[in-house]
Amino acid sequence: MKKRISFFAFILAAVTVLAAFSSCGKSSQTDWRPNKMNLNITSDSLYVKKVENLPDDFIMGMDASAVPSLEAGGVKYYDENGNEKDVYQILSENGINYIRVRIWNDPFDVDGYGYGGGNCNIDNAVEIGKRATKYGMKLLVNFHYSDFWADPAKQMVPKAWRGMSIDDKSEALYQYTKDCLKKLVDAGVDVGMVQIGNETNGAMAGESSSSVGGWKKITQLMSAGSKAVREVCPGALVAIHFANPEKVTNYESYGKNLEYYGVDYDVFASSYYPFWHGTLDNLATVLSDISTKYGKKVMVAETSYAFTADDSDFYGNTIGEGGSIVKDYPFTEQGQANLVRDVIDTVVNKTEGGIGVFYWEGTWISAGGDSYEENLALWEKNGSGWASSHAAEYDPNDAGKWYGGCAVDNQAFFDKNGKVLESLKVFALVRDGNIVANKADAIEDTNLIIDLNGDIVLPDTVNAVMLDNSKEAIPVEWQNVDMEAMKSGGVAKYDILGTAGGMTARCYVSMVEYNFLKNWSFEEGEEGWTATAIGKFDELKVEDKVTDSMTGTFHYHFWGAAANAVEFTLEQKVEDLKSGKYNYSISIMGGDGGETDIYAYVKINGEIVYKAATEITVYNEWHTATINGIEYTAGDEITVGIYVKCAGPNAWGKIDDAMLNSVKE
Repeated sequence: MKKRISFFAFILAAVTVLAAFSSCGKSSQTDWRPNKMNLNITSDSLYVKKVENLPDDFIMGMDASAVPSLEAGGVKYYDENGNEKDVYQILSENGINYIRVRIWNDPFDVDGYGYGGGNCNIDNAVEIGKRATKYGMKLLVNFHYSDFWADPAKQMVPKAWRGMSIDDKSEALYQYTKDCLKKLVDAGVDVGMVQIGNETNGAMAGESSSSVGGWKKITQLMSAGSKAVREVCPGALVAIHFANPEKVTNYESYGKNLEYYGVDYDVFASSYYPFWHGTLDNLATVLSDISTKYGKKVMVAETSYAFTADDSDFYGNTIGEGGSIVKDYPFTEQGQANLVRDVIDTVVNKTEGGIGVFYWEGTWISAGGDSYEENLALWEKNGSGWASSHAAEYDPNDAGKWYGGCAVDNQAFFDKNGKVLESLKVFALVRDGNIVANKADAIEDTNLIIDLNGDIVLPDTVNAVMLDNSKEAIPVEWQNVDMEAMKSGGVAKYDILGTAGGMTARCYVSMVEYNFLKNWSFEEGEEGWTATAIGKFDELKVEDKVTDSMTGTFHYHFWGAAANAVEFTLEQKVEDLKSGKYNYSISIMGGDGGETDIYAYVKINGEIVYKAATEITVYNEWHTATINGIEYTAGDEITVGIYVKCAGPNAWGKIDDAMLNSVKE
């Protein structure tokens, strides 16, 4: 009897060992740490400052989810010598040690046509995972828990889960996650990390923090996904992913909710796009706070930057020239490399618990056609554009209207013909640095705001951005500047070109009507303005974010998490005004306001005499409240302002361009 028990014990132990060896990829010893790579990378042209204290196991990741759909249309990739190679081999040879791949539940319509964006189902992930593993890279499995794109603007429930109760949906999510991971494991894929949801800023798989049950339901789904990962891939890390680190209090609330509802996870991951998401110092601060308070690892799950402003696939790009984004780096290969280097340095040396950085879709290039029509056929057939027309059945209001090509081809690490850029080497070169002769790489943009009644004076010098991202002033010659036309053209914006050091210079000029208000576009912070909070909400401050500004880069920002919390006034007392008639206007945009009461006002001797109602609707839809014919007598006290009250939870908004102009009689 004893021998029999021992025999069964032996069999059980053997089964346990075998199960462990197949638990997640190659063996039970496989964990999240990237495999060591022996790289011999050099560059004669790329300036890369060494990142000090860089751990050997730091994750250098790349999202490369759309590759199979591009290859299906004939796209090929080439190394620096022009040799055709598997793109995942090229990535590995240049220092990438992790591949991130998104998974949508069912990105196909009833006839089997793909929604686009790579048609990224589990089969696509298995193909990519096998190729990544072949070249020594681990896989980050990125579950969106949607049939198409999930991001802060939309978290749509998969078709198969519509109408389910939260308990049934949680069980479906658990089983789906488990089944997908088993497929990856059975294919021999080296899974190192699993991401439960994508940019889940208060929503996931159709559940929303503003609905009944809110975060309790969202975290129930997250916990179901985490449970599946622990069972199938116990050596892998579980990551939860958010966006918009510039909204500091949002990240604080995310961390609290995950802790309160007991979500089992290892990594708090953040997107960081420098043209939208604030400063690197702020990123380090918010992630360090999460790591310190909750004992979690942190990382950047998405970042990117443009190496050119040019479009290569006949479909507009997300970012380009025009002065509409924060452009801390030039649109060059060196600028792209400097951004990557600085993000890595921030996560390594300024952030507590930082383990890695993933670049988003650095392999997503043009589908390869010579015209829009040729590319459209490829996007529709292979799903190699961001969305196909077939996605309209699932996402009619976005993909159904704006389907088309790749909007990030100018942010890839390959040119339009598939040849690797020198900038990809940054992932390897940051370990030891690569110092070359410093020289000018591009010219920094110049932004001016000029009064129509004043003198137009363009600068004599501009800043040359050097390879190391330092700046040196050099002479500039502006071309074809018609100052009289600019002064007589009314309120308008101009893009003036010039030459400096043999390179193109740009000066963006905003011509404005004389304004009797100080600091009317908040470029000087709070100066001249008084903000009075009436409700108990979260944020009321001047924000530096050009994408959210009407003029310049600054504006006034507000946000409140709770319902019926946002209520405040923002006003300025006007000094030394002459008798006469005036017009006053102020602009606002925002969203999630619910029932609102928003109006511009003018006080004369402390009493509101003039009012004009306005509203907030959606992002980047500005509404201007205008009061015409204000009659003012010198000596009276005059104050202009805006009153804002919002009932909705997570109400937010931006205020800019306050104008007080005289009326000519």
